[in-house]
This record gives sequence, C-alpha cells and structure tokens, in this order.
Amino acid sequence: MTNPRISYRLSDARPALPDFQGRRIIAHLVVNVENWRFDEAMPRTIITPPHGRETVPDVPNFSWADYGMRSGLPRILTLFRDRGVPASTSLNAGVIDAYPQAAEAMLAAGWEFIGHGMHQKAINHAGDGEEALIEAALDRIERFTGTRPRGWLSPGLRETVQTPDLLRRQGIDHVFDWVVDDLPSWMRTAHGPLLAMPYNLEINDSIVYAIEKHATGEMLSRLGHTLRLFERECVENPRVLAIGLHPHLIAVPHRLHELEAMLDLLQASPHVAFATGPQIADWYAAAEPAAEQAGG
Repeated sequence: MTNPRISYRLSDARPALPDFQGRRIIAHLVVNVENWRFDEAMPRTIITPPHGRETVPDVPNFSWADYGMRSGLPRILTLFRDRGVPASTSLNAGVIDAYPQAAEAMLAAGWEFIGHGMHQKAINHAGDGEEALIEAALDRIERFTGTRPRGWLSPGLRETVQTPDLLRRQGIDHVFDWVVDDLPSWMRTAHGPLLAMPYNLEINDSIVYAIEKHATGEMLSRLGHTLRLFERECVENPRVLAIGLHPHLIAVPHRLHELEAMLDLLQASPHVAFATGPQIADWYAAAEPAAEQAGG
C-alpha cells in the first residue's frame, strides 16, 4: 500500500517556491517538553531494570527526565534568548500543571506551543477516547496561552488510522508526524487538507543519544553534513530543517556546548532563517495552496 494521505512525487519535481524572509533554508527549533508520569512505566529508559523486571515507580529513569525539566530547560531558554532565535515547544499539556514554572518561562520567552498530547504516552493507547484526548490537550494549552495551537506532534509520532481526520476536525492545520519530505506536503483528511511538516528524525537528540546511543558530537556532525547539502540544493528550491530537542538529552552539561555549536553553524550560514511552525505553514500555503498540489 502506498501512502494513503500524501500523493507521491519526487522532491525535484516540486514547483519552485519563493524565498522565506530572503533566505532559502528555514530552521525550526522544536523543544519537546514532556510530562512523564511517576506512577506509570517510563516511555524511555537510560538505566535497564535489575533482572530485566520493569518497576513502578521507576525512580532513576523518571529522574533522568525530571532533571531536564529542572536543569536542562533553563539552559535552553537562556541560550535561545541570548542568541535571539525563535523556538517552538512540542508540549504535553500536562506540563502546564506538573511544571508550572517551566510553562510560564516558555510562554514569557515567546515560544510557539505545539500540541503533543496530555502526557508522554502514545495517543494510539487512548482507544475510543483519542479525539477527547486531543481536544483536552488543545483546550488546556489554549486556556494557558490564550491561543489554540495550530500544530501537532504526536507523542512518539504514533498515530491511529484516524488521527489526521481527528486533528483536522479539532482545528489543527499542520502536523509533524509524517516526515516524508524536506518541504511541507498537503495531506488528505475527511475534514479538509492538512499540512505534513518536515520534522527531522536523523537530527533529533532522542534518536541520536537515547536510541542509537552515539557519543556526544554525532548530532553536530549530522547537522553539518545536512546543512552543506541543503546549501547546494536550496539553489533549486528551499529546504526546511527542523531539529528535535529534549531538555534531558541535549541540555545536560556535557552536551550543551554541542547545541551552542549547532546554532553557530546555522547562524553563520547566509542561507538560514529561523521560524516557527505557523510561519512555515503560512509561507508554504501561500505559495502552493492545497488545491494546486496534484492529488492534494
């Protein structure tokens, strides 16, 4: 079966798109800020349990993530503020109540809020309550920020077959789960078109450090190689470079310098502009409306 939501086309067959703010590479910094439930199994671990038996509470692995919320997130907030770069937070809505100072700090920093479920648990576990969970998460963020999120990133990027339809019905206009291209693509849903936004799985600290378990420096190396290729390719068409970050991974003391070096690379390139999800979505939709994309 081919992709049921997004019509296939070669990337070099796409129509030419205009610059974004005079630049051809759009960098999107996405900080995943999550609420790991102390009374449930952890979504990911750094320490395997003794004798292979999972325990609840899982104090060491919960603390791994909790450290990021206490010590890692302030480092990212300070770094982005000092560099003057915009950012998005892919936010479990439960963070607002579990970590109120974190939520207030991100709001004060002007970060965009992307829906990311209620807690760090895949929404395909919700069964018949999936739409209610999506609605509750969006409602909670809207009550806190005053603005309903336009974007969505599912926890673990996991969906059910109906998730795009439910997201569109709840007012979401772009989603980061379908990582099929370096530019946005229009998706078909039962409630109208939905944008699939680039979200890099290869330049993502969760993949690089929590799953593949590379040594510090690998993420910077991948960004350097990607940026060099994008600088060649963007002559023909722009590129979106979305970078997924987690406070308990990239903002630990032995890795923060790597995030600083990544920003050095991006800010030194004459081709790069920084943006949030809605800015990218609006730029793309204006250049290639849904009706004009073949099969869209």
